[in-house]
Amino acid sequence: MGRNLQSSERLRPVDLARGHGLSTQAVRNYEEVGILPAAGRTAHGYRTYTPLHAQALRAFLALVPGHGHQTATAIMRAVNEGATEEAFRLIDESHAQLRDDRRTLQAVESALRDLEATTASQPAAVSGPGGTFIGPLAVKLGIRPATLRKWERAGLVRPRRDPLTGYRVYDEADVRDAQLAHQLRRGGYLLEQISPLIAQVRAAGGLEPLEAALCDWRGRLSARGRAMLTGAAELEAYLRKHG
Repeated sequence: MGRNLQSSERLRPVDLARGHGLSTQAVRNYEEVGILPAAGRTAHGYRTYTPLHAQALRAFLALVPGHGHQTATAIMRAVNEGATEEAFRLIDESHAQLRDDRRTLQAVESALRDLEATTASQPAAVSGPGGTFIGPLAVKLGIRPATLRKWERAGLVRPRRDPLTGYRVYDEADVRDAQLAHQLRRGGYLLEQISPLIAQVRAAGGLEPLEAALCDWRGRLSARGRAMLTGAAELEAYLRKHG
């Protein structure tokens, strides 16, 4: 490809790299893995690229923020191999993942609102200075003690043990985690889905600091959605030239 092009249509690796903050080696690597179509060669064996390669590079770089490097690579490789339907399938999967991530965020926000409302409506705390035992906590949540033990095995709650009796003792943070887990379980979430969310609450240091994290999460999801739109526009431009 490109051997009979006029010199004005030929592009060197440095021409593609310039303006994108890339090295010429990166451009060659992109060609080798199928992100770019195969380059033409001069009589002396030097690579020559065309405006089609430049559009392929723009499409790939636009796809990365929304889909990630690995999926963007697979999309471009599929297009360049003529497997357009496979490229569309990969794009659909990314959109489905974004949808699921949005639903997870909404579930966490809903659970936090419910938890705050529940806490505000209750006149007394379930745990005293020394914490609470499994029975009273189970009653408060309307679940069985066996459920709390199951949540403990899954890492959702981490009660300490009373040194004299060996009984589980839930402190204020444990009660908070149990309440949040309960709200998410009512929302249909599995234990393995809840565990990383509980970990985020612990890392944030409670529910109030988590609000900032949720705001950031929401912003990143919106940015991903917009990036997918930008990537789609650049990919469509490449498909028109490539097709």
